Amino acid sequence: MNKILDEFETIVIENPSDIIIRQIRELIKDGKLQPGDKLPSEAALQKKFEVKRGVVRDALKKLEFYGILKTKPQSGTVIANLGPQALEGLLSNILKLEKNDYESLHDTRMVLEGHAAALAATRANESMITELEELKNSYEKKSKSGDRALNADICFHLKIAEAAESSVLNSLITMISPDILSMFYKLNRTSSKRLQDTIEEHDLILQAIKEKNPQMAEKAMRNHIAQGYASSQI
Repeated sequence: MNKILDEFETIVIENPSDIIIRQIRELIKDGKLQPGDKLPSEAALQKKFEVKRGVVRDALKKLEFYGILKTKPQSGTVIANLGPQALEGLLSNILKLEKNDYESLHDTRMVLEGHAAALAATRANESMITELEELKNSYEKKSKSGDRALNADICFHLKIAEAAESSVLNSLITMISPDILSMFYKLNRTSSKRLQDTIEEHDLILQAIKEKNPQMAEKAMRNHIAQGYASSQI
C-alpha cells in the first residue's frame, strides 16, 4: 500500500497572481508583448481573468516592484524597456520566489519587520500610535472570542511597517504579507496559548514604540516572529 501511495503526487494549488504573472511571461516569451507595450487596464484584466481586483493588483504590483512593469502618468502600465531574455529571466525568478518556503519567509520577516519596528519607535507620531493601539486591541478582542484573528494580526504588522516611514521597506513587507497569511492558514496550528502569547508580545512591541526605544522594539518584534515560527514547528 505504501508503494502505491508513493506513486501519487502532492496537489499544489497555485496562487492566482502567479497564474497572471505566468501568462504575462508567456506573452513576452512568444513576442506578443514587447518592451514599451501597454498593458490593458486593471479593470479589463480583472474582467478577463474573472478574479478579484486585488489579485490583479497584487500581480501587477510585484511586476512593477521588480522593474518588469513601469507606470507612466497618463500612459498607463507598460512593459519595461528591457530585452525579452532579461524580462523572461526576471519573471522566472519571481515565480521561483513564490514557492512556499516557511523558513525563508521567517528569515525575511526577521530582517524586514525587526528593522521596521526599530524605525517605527523613532518615527511614529501620536496619531500612528493611536492606530496601532486600536489594531492591537482589535486583535486581542477577536482572539479572546475564539477567532484566530490572522487578518487582525497582519494589519497590526502592516501598520508598524507604515509607521517606519520607509516606502521601500513598507512595500517589501506588504508584498510578503499575503504569503504570511497563506502559510499560517495552511499550517493551522494556532493554539489558545499561542493567541494569548501573541497578545502579550504585541503589548511589548507597542510599548517599546511608545517609549521610542528602537532597540527594545526590534528585540520585541524579533522575539514575536521567532515564537510564532517555533509554535508552527511543533
